[in-house]
Amino acid sequence: MNKGELVDAVAEKASVTKKQADAVLSAALESIMEAVSEGDKVTLVGFGSFESRERKAREGRNPKTGDKMEIPATRVPAFSAGKLFKDRVAPPKEPKI
Repeated sequence: MNKGELVDAVAEKASVTKKQADAVLSAALESIMEAVSEGDKVTLVGFGSFESRERKAREGRNPKTGDKMEIPATRVPAFSAGKLFKDRVAPPKEPKI
C-alpha cells in the first residue's frame, strides 16, 4: 500500500473527502517526523512508538576495495510496534494441552 492507497482507505473509513484525508495524514506524518527529529518519543497506544536512537561509531569495510573504514556515530529513526499491532500481524497461538 502506498500513500495514495492509504489516503483512499482513510477517506473511506472516516467518511471524508480524499483531499481532507490527505491533509490530515500529511499533517500527522509531518508532526511525527518533527517530534522525533527534535528528540521526542511519539507513542500511539496500540499502534507503536516512534523515537530516535543513537547508533555508535563502528568499523566497517569498503565493499569494493575491502579497506577498513570508520563509520561515524549518528542518530536514526526507530519504530517499535505496539502489542495490538503485533497481535494483528501474528495472532498469539493457543497453548497446547
